[in-house]
Amino acid sequence: MQRYAGEHLGVAPHIVVLGSCKVGNFVVSTPVLHGLRERFPDAVIGFIGSEVTADFEAADPCINWRMSWDAPTGQGDALYGVAKELSQRRQAHGPVALAVNLDGFNPVTRVLASFLEPLWVAGGALDASRRRDLPWGDQPSQAFMGDPDWDSLAFLERHQHLFKSNYIAELFAVLAGVADYCDPTAIRLQASAPSFAVPDVLIHCTTARAAKIWPFDYWRDVVKVLTQKGFSVGLIGSPPKQQQAAYNSGGAEEWLLAETQLIDLRGRTSLSELAGACQQARAVISVDAGPLHIAAAMGSSTLAVVGNDGNGIGASPVRLWMPRCENAQRTVSSVTCQLCAEAQFRNDQCLAEHHDCMLSVQPEQVLAWLDQVLE
Repeated sequence: MQRYAGEHLGVAPHIVVLGSCKVGNFVVSTPVLHGLRERFPDAVIGFIGSEVTADFEAADPCINWRMSWDAPTGQGDALYGVAKELSQRRQAHGPVALAVNLDGFNPVTRVLASFLEPLWVAGGALDASRRRDLPWGDQPSQAFMGDPDWDSLAFLERHQHLFKSNYIAELFAVLAGVADYCDPTAIRLQASAPSFAVPDVLIHCTTARAAKIWPFDYWRDVVKVLTQKGFSVGLIGSPPKQQQAAYNSGGAEEWLLAETQLIDLRGRTSLSELAGACQQARAVISVDAGPLHIAAAMGSSTLAVVGNDGNGIGASPVRLWMPRCENAQRTVSSVTCQLCAEAQFRNDQCLAEHHDCMLSVQPEQVLAWLDQVLE
């Protein structure tokens, strides 16, 4: 197993891409998948992903086979099931020429990348002993993974020979050796029509990091103004219990539904149906979370509600994750706070005494954007 630096993989190579359990991660992975297909048109491309994003993965035309590393079995033999299926895939398609780990800091995917026993590996993996991480090595396209601060301008200066931007999809493309074979800003997702009439505006209020939550009384103010103007507004997200367990909704979404004429659409779509709903909506407003990336990819007029100042400093790593398309814009906080960046965005809760970066993004800023896109 060697570090990959763009080598040719031979005829009909078997390539396996490992993904995350986060929606946004899969969305920004699609340029890599298309780049691999463009560079290796006769390859068999497998994807080891998540039940969370299985809908998108199964519909992607670049993927020949897929499986979930987090599929529940209920019988305590999940590892055996994964190993068995990987063995069957190797028997059917041959040894793995290249493993590309796009969730390389996840211990599960590092183990799986090593157990694939690829000739070449891009991203996180264990070494041959399976006791230590495989070193990043000296190849620039792999060594940048050891840099701890991907969101900063200093990162871009350190690696200006590799990257034109901090955008995560561009970093992934370089890692996989396909930067010359894809446009990292070209996100392709499969959409299908939802089973309900789509409201004029869709909103998504929750996220896995509490530091990125926008005050719910601000959401109430926005929804009430929209309703007064005759626009319908729908709340999107996972089913309510999942929203509470994983996405910091608490009882706030139920309060918001009770306070407004908001239409509850949580849990009513697959990912492809959510993409279709975003495509039909006149506008989508979201905190920094998966639906933001879906809406932006579908060409929807999309506003990211983030607590970042004009230079990108704030609660979200916007240089790294903000969609690169003209239809997606973001709010600008009047407060500059570097605490999340100093913690490399690994904090869940806000680290300041008051959540000023998000509090300073007033509803009027969101309403002014809505006036432009809904006129």
